[in-house]
Order: sequence, then C-alpha cells, then structure tokens
Amino acid sequence: MEFLQELLFPGNTSIGATLVLYSFVIAAGIFIGKMKFFGVSLGVTFVLFVGIVMGHFGYIVQNDVLKFVREFGLILFIFSIGLQVGPGFFSSFKKGGMRLNLLAVLVIVLNVAIVLCIYFFGNVHDISALVGVMSGAVTNTPGLAAAQQAVSQMAEGAEQANLMASGYAAAYPLGVVGIILSMFIIKWIFRIRTEDEIKKIEEEQEDSHLKPFLMTLEVTNELVSGKTILELHDIVHTNFVVSRIMDTNNQVVIPKSSTVIHTGDKLYIVCSAHDADRFKAVIGPEIQMDWESTPTPVFSRRIVVTKSEYNGVPLGSLRLHNGYKLNCTRVNRAGVDLLAAPNLRLQMGDRITVVGNLEDIDRLAARLGNSMKRLNQPNLITIFVGIILGIILGSINVGFGMKLGLAGGPLVVAILISRFGYKAKLVTYTSSSASLLLRELGICLFLASVGISAGKDFAASVFNTTGMWWVIWGFVITVVPLIIVGCIARGHDRINLLTIMGLMSGSNTDPPALAYANNSTANDQPAVAYSTVYPLTMFLRVVAAQALVLCLA
Repeated sequence: MEFLQELLFPGNTSIGATLVLYSFVIAAGIFIGKMKFFGVSLGVTFVLFVGIVMGHFGYIVQNDVLKFVREFGLILFIFSIGLQVGPGFFSSFKKGGMRLNLLAVLVIVLNVAIVLCIYFFGNVHDISALVGVMSGAVTNTPGLAAAQQAVSQMAEGAEQANLMASGYAAAYPLGVVGIILSMFIIKWIFRIRTEDEIKKIEEEQEDSHLKPFLMTLEVTNELVSGKTILELHDIVHTNFVVSRIMDTNNQVVIPKSSTVIHTGDKLYIVCSAHDADRFKAVIGPEIQMDWESTPTPVFSRRIVVTKSEYNGVPLGSLRLHNGYKLNCTRVNRAGVDLLAAPNLRLQMGDRITVVGNLEDIDRLAARLGNSMKRLNQPNLITIFVGIILGIILGSINVGFGMKLGLAGGPLVVAILISRFGYKAKLVTYTSSSASLLLRELGICLFLASVGISAGKDFAASVFNTTGMWWVIWGFVITVVPLIIVGCIARGHDRINLLTIMGLMSGSNTDPPALAYANNSTANDQPAVAYSTVYPLTMFLRVVAAQALVLCLA
C-alpha cells in the first residue's frame, strides 16, 4: 500500500500527489460551498478554506508548480471575467447607469480611505495584510490575486502573499454578512417596505419602452392612406418595423420602403412600447389578429448568426429586403429582445427574427450560418491571443514603477477584445457553459493554490489578537461605506431599495449577497443593478488593490 501513502499522506510532492491534493481541495471546497448558512452559500470561496486546512496539516506543493498553477488559474479567471463584463463595460456609463456607477466608485473610494486611515493612524503598518483584509471584506478575489501577483516580484514576496491570503480569509465571512446587514440597516433607517418597492418596480417595468412591442393596427386615418412606409417613418419619427401587411383582399405581403398603405389595411408593427399610442393615433385602432394561424405563404423564423465574418456587421448592411425580400423584426441577444434598428451591430450568437418566404429565409440562414454546432466550439485562438497580449501589456511599466501585472493586463485586454475585437476579426463569442467552466476552473485553481500556500502559517496569524483586529477592521471596511452610500442613494437620489441592494452587491462584486437579494425580493431588479456596476467595479477593485501594494509596500 505504499503507493497510497505516497498519494494521500502529507509531505509528498510528486505529480500524482499534487494532482490528488488539488482535486480533493477543489471538490471538497465546492461541495461545502453549496451548503447554505442562514439562506446564504459562499460558493467556490470554500476552496480557499479547504486549502488552508490541508496546508495547515502539512500538505505541500513544489514552489514552482504551485506558482504556475496559481498564476495560470488567475489568468484564466481574470480573462474570462473580462470577456464577460466587456460588452457592458462602456455602455454602463450611459445616462441610466452613470449615477449607479458613481455611487459604486464612491464605495471603492471609501474602502480605500478606511484602509489608509488604518494604515497611517491605526498602528497597523503592514499594507499586505490590510490589502488582504480589504479584498476579503469586499469579497473580491481578483483584487487579492492582483495584489499577490504585484508583491510576488518583491523581496519576501511569498511571505507577503501568504499574509494577504490570511487577511482575506479572516475578513471574508463577515464581508458577506456585512453586505446583507447593510441592506437591513438601510431598510430600517428609511422605514422601507419591500412589498412597496417591488410594486413600484413592476409598475415601471410595465411602462418600459426598451423592449420590442408587437401589435396589429387597422388603417383608418385617411391622412396616411396612400403614404409609403418610408413616408410613414417621416411622420412618426421613431424606429419601427412593419413586419407584414394584409390588404383589403386578405393578401399578406412583406412590405418594403416603397409599399403604399391604404385604408382598411392591417399592419403588423414592431416598435417600442413607449411609441405604441403614437402609432394608434396616427394609423388607427389596435385589433386582435393571430398572424401565425392566418393562411399565408409568409413565415416567421429565427436565424442564429454563427459565421464570424458577420461579427460586428450593422444589421442594415445585410440588405435583407432588397437581397432576400425579408423583414427583420427583432434581434435576441443573450435572452434579451432588441429592436431591429439598421445600425444595430450583430454579434456571434445573435438570433434574428425574420419574416418572409421559406426559400428566402433558408438562403439567409445559409449566409449567416445558423449552425448551433459551430456555436458550441470555443474560440481558443482569441482566448490565447488575448492572454499573450494581456501578459505583454501587464509587463509594461505604466509609470511610478507600476505595472498592470498578470491580473490587470489580461483584464484590460479581455475588456477591449470583447468590445472591439470584431474590428480585428477576433470572435469573442463563447457559450455560457464554456465561459462558466473557464472561469470556475481558473478561480478554483487559484484559490486552492493560495489556500495550500497560506495554510502553514494561517492559525498562528489569525487566531490571536492581530487576527481579531483583522476581522474587526474587515467588518468596518465592509459596512461603513455601504451604509454611507446607501443613505445617499435613498435619501438624496430616491433610488429604489431593490436597486440599492443590487448596487451594494455589485460594488462589492459579491454573488452570495446578490443571491440573497434576488431570493428575498423575487425580482430581477437587483441583478440589473448588479450587472450595471459590476464591470467598472471589478476593474477598479483590481487596480486599487495593486496600487495600494505598489505604492506602500
């Protein structure tokens, strides 16, 4: 049974023993992380704690192997995060999200300000430990990873990295609790009833004008009778698509810009809900009509864009009506329907709804790809080209001796590639399952490496007076900024509680807190706010952690 002893007992550093150790730490950590405590689970973060336990009991990994696995896992995780948040990174600055992003930035500024106060006035002069505590307090693993990578090039870098991991692990549990507690405190201060907030959100969603709205109108206005579709655009002055027209002879046609409408025609219109009343006033009353069951040679089908050459191409450039006698009514992207505007740029994986004859639809499908099998194939060239560029960027001195490093470089490149990669013919589409696998594998390898490395000195570092202060400082770093910003958001800006809950979760990049917010409200508004602030927050968390270490270490 010597082979079992070599594989399972502490102290062995063979390849087999290392693989068994990593596999056990990751499997056990994920299993325990699925357990809920007071309705909240910590997820893959428990991989870190299991790694710490195993490291404490003498399980070790060769330094070169541990460093490679840690950095490679970090790059996979950070790069996949960048690909995920990149498309929404720049759009999050538009008017609706600007206010939320400014509030999230204020949370980060207050976090850093408290850390600096503790460092200069709290008789705590080890910035590595404080950065670890801050990362744990705001439950931001990429920030920890970036800071650890930054100190790895310094003298005693391994010791400082382990100290960060200990501070992170000490502050993390109360970090999750502190975010949820802050939600309760804001709710109590302003005497908010969750039921009222949910009702307000639902009323606003009913009035939303962002989603495509489908309706059938009968032309009764003599003033528009005899006008073409193009002239109708000049009258209404808004984006819309006339999908189909049934004339007075019950003949269904696919209209084009020169098609003339007459009194008695029935128009199947796709527009924004906000403009529906305007159309009724200009054209005529809305009527009920089941177009799908109406005998007609015209069909409606969805086509999936799976050919890379159409990634980033404007919808209008396809010339659907002139080339295929088809009308595109809407585009579904990641489960969200978008109005088919001519300037809407297509992305790999988009599903466009077209109306016309089956033969024409089939011709367009062949042109765009319409192959789910192709979507299932990961675009590994883009991923590894991006990693190469990210490492190069991270190695450049950006001033004052600072570098973006193996965390910041890939993150910046991934954000840029996911948003502008189509201009360089780089396809960034990755199926949700493949993206999740890449991200989870990377973070598990990283957390397991950090835990195993820090486990040897964890007990001595945390279970003493210093460790107690780490927990206390971490709780202060978590709660104080959230309460201040929550009061500003509610008291000054009158933001809905559900949005504030998403803001708090997103500004601390904390999925467990978001899960609690979603479950407790049975509404997706917290997730909307979370996704609005998450891209910028994730980027700034990484930069802030690195900046603190490089400036003060």
